[in-house]
Amino acid sequence: MGCSSCSTVKNEVSKGCKSHGSCSSRGCGSSKLSVFDWLSNMSLPTGEEEYNIYEVSFKNGRKQFFKNTENLKLSMGDIIAVEGSPGHDIGVISLKGELVKTQMKKKKIAEDSDEVKKIFRIASQRDIDIWREAQDKEVETQSKGREIIVELGLQMKLSDVEYQGDGKKATFYYTADDRVDFRQLIRNLASEFSIRVEMKQVGMRQEAARLGGIGSCGRELCCSTWLTDFRKVNNTAARYQQLALNPLKLVGQCGKLKCCLNYELDTYLDALKGFPRHDVRLKTEKGEATFVKKDIFKKLLWYAYKDEYFKWYKLTLEQVNGIIKLNKSNQLALPLEEYEIENLEEKKITFEDAVGEDSLNRFDLPKKSKRKKSKKKKQAKNNQQSAQSDNNQQKQQEVNKQQPNNKTENKNQSQKSKKYNNKRNNHRKPNNNAKNQGDNK
Repeated sequence: MGCSSCSTVKNEVSKGCKSHGSCSSRGCGSSKLSVFDWLSNMSLPTGEEEYNIYEVSFKNGRKQFFKNTENLKLSMGDIIAVEGSPGHDIGVISLKGELVKTQMKKKKIAEDSDEVKKIFRIASQRDIDIWREAQDKEVETQSKGREIIVELGLQMKLSDVEYQGDGKKATFYYTADDRVDFRQLIRNLASEFSIRVEMKQVGMRQEAARLGGIGSCGRELCCSTWLTDFRKVNNTAARYQQLALNPLKLVGQCGKLKCCLNYELDTYLDALKGFPRHDVRLKTEKGEATFVKKDIFKKLLWYAYKDEYFKWYKLTLEQVNGIIKLNKSNQLALPLEEYEIENLEEKKITFEDAVGEDSLNRFDLPKKSKRKKSKKKKQAKNNQQSAQSDNNQQKQQEVNKQQPNNKTENKNQSQKSKKYNNKRNNHRKPNNNAKNQGDNK
């Protein structure tokens, strides 16, 4: 970590950085909307003194300008005590030198204005301890303040609380659609916390910038990281970019249109210079055709006849401008079918495209339901089982037909074997008559 307060451990658990965007070491990267001083390595011309106004940052990127009337030796990241209203406040020097002049010109703040207050001193350890204790009270004060607002029935939202460095004053930031009478609220808050109360209304975008968060793109909100000013965002920006007017996708966490709709608007406006208006109709021999849609960067437009609005014809920007020129000279163009035939090109099937790996629409096809697949599998299994049973029945019938023939054959074979055995036995028997005749001789 950048400083010792980040690495301190209590009960074997890291405390983390409690500076809320005002780390004195500037090593954690927690200073929000910080400016890089690219003039820090350049020495001033002879005879010129260093600019004595400094930019000081407070909680959630709030910055103000203060004058070094005491000629203190200050550097970037120093914790200083500055003039408050009333009392004093604690902040961190975020910028010094000649770049402060450019920041003041950008925000239209003069050197002798009342907004530029004084720097009292470099903060002592006692000042820092009081400042830390005041910061620890902010969460509890905010929750208690919301309870009081609910009890009074006020139509407002308390978004954040910021204590002054001396702990004697607190600023309550809130958002509201209509004007709110919070005089009783100030009395209740002052008696509850024994502090001086200041109410400050902020817009929805400023509230999102103070609280921060993650956008739909997966990155931190632009307003809480680098965006310094808020420009108006209209629905026309979405129309120029051919975006669907879906509030769920176009609205950010602040409830307003996303600031990023203005980022690419200039590119779209430059690309749209050569396109005709949407209400221009194409007059052809077949009839009038009206505009349907367009692709800005591919320079393609789709038109359809009034009678055949379901059929769209794709034309290039050059073809459409040519038809409009013919119509201005009171001439009818050819039917749109002939213009579309000119745009047809044979698809060159490459090795990768033949498999369909590069097609972006391969995931847009409707998925087949698993129920239908399971039903088909069951039917196939049933058909196989029925076919097997039929085959088994046929085999059994054939076997039954062959069984009587086998019995007769077995009988014949048994009779033949008996005759053969009798003959064999008769041949082996001794001839008793022959023996008797030999004895008589």
